Amino acid sequence: MIYNIRGENIEVTNAIREYVEKKIGKLERYFDTPPSSDVHVNLSVYNMEQKIEVTIPMTNLLLRAEENHTDLYAATDLVVDKLERQIRKYKTKINRKFRQQGAPKHVFAEMEQEALNGRIEKEDDSIDIVKKKQFDLKPMDEEEAVLQMDMLGHAFYVFENAETGYTNVVYKRKDGKYGLIEPNA
Repeated sequence: MIYNIRGENIEVTNAIREYVEKKIGKLERYFDTPPSSDVHVNLSVYNMEQKIEVTIPMTNLLLRAEENHTDLYAATDLVVDKLERQIRKYKTKINRKFRQQGAPKHVFAEMEQEALNGRIEKEDDSIDIVKKKQFDLKPMDEEEAVLQMDMLGHAFYVFENAETGYTNVVYKRKDGKYGLIEPNA
C-alpha cells in the first residue's frame, strides 16, 4: 500500500507517520497480496480534538473511516478497528454468497479477484430503503441552498445550481461550516 498522509493544523512527524503506517499496515493480513491502491490519511486538529480520516479505494469497494479523539494515537487505533470491521463485514457477505452458490470457502483476496473480473454483484437485501421521496429541483445559487437547508433544519440540501444547471448538494460539516458537492462536468 502507498500511504498519502496529510496534516491539517498539525505537523506530520516521522513518529506519527510510522505509527499510522504500522497500524494501517496490519490490514494487509486480510489480503493474500496487499492492495496496490493508495491509502489516503488526513490528520487534523480542531479545538484540541484530534481527527483521523482514512480512505482506501479498491475495485468495487471503498474502505473509509474517521475518528475523533483527544489523543491522535488512540484515534488511529479506533479508526483501524472500524476498517477491520468493514473488511470482515464485506468478507462475510461475499463468503455467504459463495457458500449459497455451493462454492468452497473463499478468502477475501479471492473475493477481490472475482470483483476485479466483474463477477460479483452487490447483495440487494443488505440495504433496506424505508422511504422514498421525490421533489422538484429549484434553480438557485449556493447561498440560497444553504439558507433553505438551515431553514428546514436538515443536514444537507439537494438543488439545481442556477449557474451550471447541474444537480448539487450542500451539507453542514461537523466543524459548523458548509460543504458543496458538485458533479464533474
